[in-house]
Amino acid sequence: MKAPHRTGAMAATQHGNKTSGIAAGFFHACLTLLAVLLPACSPEGADLVVRWKLAGDAKDATGHGHDGENHGADLSASGRTGTKAGAARFDGRDDFISVPHAAALQTGRGDFSIALWLHTTEKVDDDLGEIIGKFDPQRRNGFTLCLRNNTGVAWSQANHRQLQFGIDSGTQPRWRDEGRPGKALCAFSLATHDGVLYAGTCEPGSGESGRVYRYDGPGKWSDCGAPDGSNAVCSLAAFEGRLYAGTGKYRVSGSAQPESENQILGGKVFRYEGGSRWTDCGQLSGVEAIGGMVVFGGRLHATSLYKPAGFFRYQGGIEWEALPAPQDKRAVALGLFNGSLWAGCYDAGLVFRFDGKAWHSYPPLGDNTQTYGMAVLGGGLCVSTWPSGRVYRLSPDDTWQDLGQSGEEKETMGTVLHNGMLYTGTLPLAQVYRYDGGTTWTHTAQLDHTPEVKYRRVWTMAQHQGRLFASTLPSGRIHSLEAGACVTHDRELAPGWHHITAMRAGNRLRLFVDGTPAAESAPFDPAAFDLDNDQPLKIGSGPGDFFHGSLSDVRLYRRALEEMEIKALARDGVAKP
Repeated sequence: MKAPHRTGAMAATQHGNKTSGIAAGFFHACLTLLAVLLPACSPEGADLVVRWKLAGDAKDATGHGHDGENHGADLSASGRTGTKAGAARFDGRDDFISVPHAAALQTGRGDFSIALWLHTTEKVDDDLGEIIGKFDPQRRNGFTLCLRNNTGVAWSQANHRQLQFGIDSGTQPRWRDEGRPGKALCAFSLATHDGVLYAGTCEPGSGESGRVYRYDGPGKWSDCGAPDGSNAVCSLAAFEGRLYAGTGKYRVSGSAQPESENQILGGKVFRYEGGSRWTDCGQLSGVEAIGGMVVFGGRLHATSLYKPAGFFRYQGGIEWEALPAPQDKRAVALGLFNGSLWAGCYDAGLVFRFDGKAWHSYPPLGDNTQTYGMAVLGGGLCVSTWPSGRVYRLSPDDTWQDLGQSGEEKETMGTVLHNGMLYTGTLPLAQVYRYDGGTTWTHTAQLDHTPEVKYRRVWTMAQHQGRLFASTLPSGRIHSLEAGACVTHDRELAPGWHHITAMRAGNRLRLFVDGTPAAESAPFDPAAFDLDNDQPLKIGSGPGDFFHGSLSDVRLYRRALEEMEIKALARDGVAKP
């Protein structure tokens, strides 16, 4: 029988069916190939080096054998869904998990990613500390991820809940001149808040007053106004999501400068409202200049720079409660450490601890007569001094360990741990030194070269945009340090659970918070950063303080994750590329 004639429509239909069949076969083949390839490149495949769920144990869930050794962490803590034994809780004092060194944990010059869940409570009277790292301080080599409270940086609370991720390979530190805010003799105070670095100045000339400036990039400062008419903004602190400033009439002769022509007294605290607007939050009774400020127990505290000694707690509005000062001495630098408020003293070489009810005294720091800045190194409180130019570290037995003198300098002031290493600023030559272990301090730079003056100071410090900023007197200029490569999330990380991803991706470091890009470092030369070292990997411990909070589902990947993978991890803990 003769085959029926095919119409155009019928022929097209049969041709389409044939084409669809070929396409379906090709698509099925592609899916089969992807099924083979994806396990090797997805976050759940070969690129996942190690995973510690921290849900009842510290074992490596990948089966690669990189089990952690627990040193006191509570492995039965509740996780982010409220399930018991869903996280590891660290007390901020001595808890940590150590993972023995292994070649598979090396990151070398390549990309890598760290992903984890993190929880902190609202009121933490401590440096929140180290999250995870593999770092050799003797060689300045490796990586660190931490959540930092920098308090007692001379008189300011310089950083609050700042997430930091850094790498180094013994690189040479480099300083950059960031200019002079206004007519500053010095920036007494530096603080990073809500993505911005602020500087509070002393401007002692006739018709001048202390002001606050906003950093707008290298060498650029914008005027945020003068809170009152006194000559200095002595202290800055972030409190309840707002920036607060303490004012004063600084006695400039104390820095061997001609006395200020501005005789207006300060001693007030103000809240920043944006632009050049400030709200008066009250006068501290009998105080002409604010000393230190810090948030302790969820309340803002402040002290008097000059006699009579004063210690005050903010009550809201314009009200301040006067509390006893330690032994009626001026407690100026205020820091947080292990659940207490710590105070440096200008009337003796002493340090005091306030537990919320009473002051406790500690042995003198050598023959010093003043104690200035504070920082935490290796889980111990460090304090800077005058007139020995030495830094001391509090030992577990409550004695002071002498960490040595910064060159031949007489005074150490602002002191900060930056990218795994401790830095301090000095008088009389306005130098910055890096602590390299034992009693060794390495000179990095002299920042003020003003001629024919008795004293040059590096006064205070703060971390911003992955750099360490430092102020000087009498030039009034601010400088910033690049040490290794570092990225900081310059907005306070809110309490509660957050998903954090930190990565090295090509020539940049990146931070993600809850699946969203949060910060990116300046570009660097990847070849200059070989991070291999023989140190153990530590969770909850590192160069600074022990971590204070909870961690769960900590992962290390041998590549930079894609943004959609990070979003998936932050959403439900499973990456779905």
